[in-house]
Amino acid sequence: MNVDLLAHPAEEVAPRLLGSVLTCKTPEGTVSIAITETEAYSGTADPASHAYRGRTPRNAAMFGPAGHLYVYRSHGLHWCANIVTGTDGIASAVLIRAGRVIEGEDLARKRRGEKVESPRLARGPGNFCQALGITAEHDGADLLTGTSVMLSEGESVPAALIQVGPRVGVSRAHDWQHRFYLAGDPTVSAYRLSPRAKPSAGA
Repeated sequence: MNVDLLAHPAEEVAPRLLGSVLTCKTPEGTVSIAITETEAYSGTADPASHAYRGRTPRNAAMFGPAGHLYVYRSHGLHWCANIVTGTDGIASAVLIRAGRVIEGEDLARKRRGEKVESPRLARGPGNFCQALGITAEHDGADLLTGTSVMLSEGESVPAALIQVGPRVGVSRAHDWQHRFYLAGDPTVSAYRLSPRAKPSAGA
């Protein structure tokens, strides 16, 4: 994966990441997942972004450089992984919402549960990270030159298969059309409107 492909606004990079592959190597083994669903978050200009109110120790990785990983804890339960995009110093990232396990399925199932069906192993951002083995220790990791977690180009995705819609589960700017996913793919998570969501201006 070339950094030039990531050095653009999140909403431009998010659909391009569909079909790309995230690989994580741990002492347990290696898991690779092809990305099937993403969401773009535009930093300080985006009310739903963690960086909306500026830089903090928690969101520092989101400010760049592009090609690094921003990992955060969701609701104190699940780790979520974002690929940092855009210009160094300006917050911009793409949340990885779902994917298809293409290597290390046995290990992914061990982490997620033996009875979990294959399409559900990495469906949803928390499940994606659990299946892959992503934790807080990977926050800030270089995806392009690193050895433990890596981003690579996968199979090309036809533009006709890419669907666009509102973001899932956020209360602010939820109706921005910044969610991208593969049409009809069983690994894509279900859309859920936050009960706290209010109408907002589109982007």
